[in-house]
Amino acid sequence: MSKKKLYLECYAGISGDMFVASLLDLGADREVLEKSLNSLEMIKGKFQIKIDRVVKSGLDACDFSVILEQDNHDHDMDYLHGEHNHDHSHDHSHHHGEHEHHHDHSHHHDHSHTHDHSHHHDHEHSHEHSHEHHHEHVGLIQIQEIINNSGLTDNAKKIAIRIFDILADAEAKAHGKPKTEVHFHEVGAVDSIVDIAAAAVCIDNLGIEEAVVPALYEGIGTVRCQHGVLPVPVPAVLNIIDAENLTLSITGIKGEFVTPTGAAIAAAICTDKKLPEKFRVVKTGIGAGKRNYERASLLRAMIIEDAEENESDKIVKMESNIDDCSGEALGYVMQRLMESGARDVHYSPVFMKKNRPGYQLNVVCKEEKIDELRNIIFEETTSIGIRVQHMDRRILKRRIEMRDTSMGKVQVKVCSLPSGDRVYPEHDCIVKICRETGRTWQDVYRQILEECK
Repeated sequence: MSKKKLYLECYAGISGDMFVASLLDLGADREVLEKSLNSLEMIKGKFQIKIDRVVKSGLDACDFSVILEQDNHDHDMDYLHGEHNHDHSHDHSHHHGEHEHHHDHSHHHDHSHTHDHSHHHDHEHSHEHSHEHHHEHVGLIQIQEIINNSGLTDNAKKIAIRIFDILADAEAKAHGKPKTEVHFHEVGAVDSIVDIAAAAVCIDNLGIEEAVVPALYEGIGTVRCQHGVLPVPVPAVLNIIDAENLTLSITGIKGEFVTPTGAAIAAAICTDKKLPEKFRVVKTGIGAGKRNYERASLLRAMIIEDAEENESDKIVKMESNIDDCSGEALGYVMQRLMESGARDVHYSPVFMKKNRPGYQLNVVCKEEKIDELRNIIFEETTSIGIRVQHMDRRILKRRIEMRDTSMGKVQVKVCSLPSGDRVYPEHDCIVKICRETGRTWQDVYRQILEECK
């Protein structure tokens, strides 16, 4: 059976919360997600998640938010995606980056910044800082401990750690230090730990094994972060794209569409950058971002499958002309070749030079089996040369099923044709029934075919 394949359409970029929302919209189990996130003991009680529906550019989409219970997020996010240049003082709820954070404290920001578009506020607020914020910075080793000690499945843990490892490499390169010494800001705060753990849980829950990510679409301009004004894409994103061989497409629209977390998730799951020529969309999910740009902040994720009735792949044929080898030896080498992974083995009678009678041995196999099967041919026959041909082949989609019949359970191969499925009973099952019942092979075969229609 083919592996479950995800297609990410990143025309408006990708961020952690957009990705999680899109997979929840695809059907990832919300209860499994909540239970898994509640098992993150070292940060338990510091956050809540909110899953909602929103309308963005007229489209219904899933929205995933991390709501922090304490002032433990990195305030450099204010600069990274700051929306204002004024003082403010009151209890408020606003968006930092891609997340919704609730604060109940007084603070004063008096900063100017470079941003890519204007925001309009219909409220006024100004107040001054009354206390210092103690930022919570987390290192890679601590993050790995949080994930490994959680209740996530082994596969989800592996995915989450892979995502953070990609981020650590990117941040280490940007700051010129070993990744074990990097103390994350945006990516190490509680909200991003939750984002990445949630992404891993959803990938695992949906059973996704392959992902097609043709390109990450990014904007232009600058953003202000902890280290000052940086160009878009930010260094961490560029480092991930370079190290993981992702494709970047610049839209020319002002704004930051790709976050380091989003880029790391895409890199961790990407298995292909090219879509099948024809495919069916099994299901679609849309995740909403928090930012408002000229291009709607939406990430569309699709479960897809190849739409072709038959598939193509590469196959190898090895052949050798043999004129001085006994039939018994050839029978034995056929058995060894089949047991060692040959797809097919056959002989054809031929007349060779000087009119000598002989056999042409043909072995069909996958490319990775060439060396092993070639050695068997040389060892078990008198061949002194083998020709190898690499070929394209078309194969019908097929699957193995167990069917209930009046003679018991029978294994059958089901091949898909444009006109419908065709069933082929497996030879060994027929032989077993024949020996148990005393019936002929032809009778058993025809009856199984009739009952399996």
